[in-house]
Amino acid sequence: MSSTVAVLGGGAAGFFGAIACAEANPHLTVYLLEKTGKVLSKVRISGGGRCNVTHAADTPAQLVQHYPRGARQLKEPFKQFGAVDTVRWFERRGVRLKTEADGRMFPTTDSSETIAQCLLDAARKAGVQVLTHTAAEQIAPLPEGGFQLMLSNPQLPTLNVARLLIATGGAPKSAQYDWLRQLGHSIQEPVPSLFTFNVPDSPLQELPGVSVPRARVRIAGEKLEYEGPVLVTHWGVSGPAVLKLSAWGARRLHDLDYQSTALVSWLPDFTEDTLRQHLQDYRAQHGKKTVLTNPLFGLPQRLWRTLAEQAGVGTETRWNELPAKLQNRLIENLLRTSLPMHGKTTYKEEFVTCGGITLGEVNMQTMESRVVPGLHFAGEVLDIDGITGGFNFQAAWTTGYLAGRAMGELVK
Repeated sequence: MSSTVAVLGGGAAGFFGAIACAEANPHLTVYLLEKTGKVLSKVRISGGGRCNVTHAADTPAQLVQHYPRGARQLKEPFKQFGAVDTVRWFERRGVRLKTEADGRMFPTTDSSETIAQCLLDAARKAGVQVLTHTAAEQIAPLPEGGFQLMLSNPQLPTLNVARLLIATGGAPKSAQYDWLRQLGHSIQEPVPSLFTFNVPDSPLQELPGVSVPRARVRIAGEKLEYEGPVLVTHWGVSGPAVLKLSAWGARRLHDLDYQSTALVSWLPDFTEDTLRQHLQDYRAQHGKKTVLTNPLFGLPQRLWRTLAEQAGVGTETRWNELPAKLQNRLIENLLRTSLPMHGKTTYKEEFVTCGGITLGEVNMQTMESRVVPGLHFAGEVLDIDGITGGFNFQAAWTTGYLAGRAMGELVK
C-alpha cells in the first residue's frame, strides 16, 4: 500500500493528476480508475471536437477574472501552474497550441484527438495503469493511514492505497455527492452553469441563425450583465454573451427557476440620448431612404427589419416620415429588446455544474483535504467553474497537476 496511489476519474483532471504523480515519483504504482468504458470523453467533444485547451493569459491575475466560483482560491495555484505552464507542458510532449483572436487556445491540428492521445501517451510513458469499467463502490479510510477501495472490477476487487485523488467531475444532482459527504466533506449545492436561454414567446423567433458580434445582455431587475457575441436560436438566445452571463448568474438564475426577462442591447456603445441624436443626424442626411430596407450600425438586415417592424414602422416609411412615437419604439427595441426567459437549454454537450467540494476544506497548494488526510481533489468535483474559453480545462490541468505532484512527493 505504501507505494500505491489511485486516481478516480478518467477525465482531464484525472489524467493530469495521474501523470504528474507518476512523473514526480517513478517508484509509485499509480492506478487511474474510470467507471465507464471511455476515458477523456469531455476532452474529445470539447470545442466542437477541437479541444479548447486553455486561454492565452500571462498572469494569474488575468486568469482568475474568468471564474465565477473559485477565483480567489485559484490565484496561488495558478502561480504554480498557469496557462503558460500548460502550453509548455504540451509543447514538451510534441503538441503545439495556437491562439485565436478571442484568446482561446487550440492544438494546431484543430483536433481534440491530438490532446487525448498526448495524455494517453504521457500516462503510458509514466507507467500509469489505466483501468476502465472500474468504479470505487466503497472507500474506507484505514487505521494506519491510506484507504481501502472496494472496486467493481472482478480482476481487482479491492485496492489499498496510500493516497487517493478524486477527479470524478461535476454532478448535476446533489445526491450524487452523498458518497463524498459520507467521507466527511460538505458540498456546495450543484446548479447548472453555461446554458442558453429558452424564450418560447421570443419576438425574434423567425430569426434563428442571426448573430451579432457584440451585444449586451442583462437580466431585468438584477446586477447581471455581459457583453459579447449573441446568437438567435430556434429556442431563444445563445452565444458567448449568454453563456458567460449564465455562468456568473448561475445561482441567482437557479433561484429564479429560470423565469426572468433578458434585455438585449444590440448597440452597447449607445445610450438613449446618443442613439436618438445619431438617428436625428441620419434622418437629416438620408431622409428619403426607407427605414426597413436600410439597416444601420452594421446590424443584420433580418434583425433590423424585425426590430423596426415590431416598432410599427411600415414597409414604405421613409426616415423623414417617421413619427417620433415610432422612432422612440425603435430606440427601445435597439437598446432593450425584451426576451421573457422560461427555462434553459444545455449548451451542446459541454455541461458544466457549479458547486461541489467546499474549497475551504481543501489545501489549495496540494489539493489535499483538510478533513480527510491523504485524500486529494481535482477538477470539476471542486466548487470551481469558469466561463467558456478554455478556463474549465485550465482549472483541471492546474488542480490535477498540484494534486498529483503533491501525492508523488508525500508518498515515500
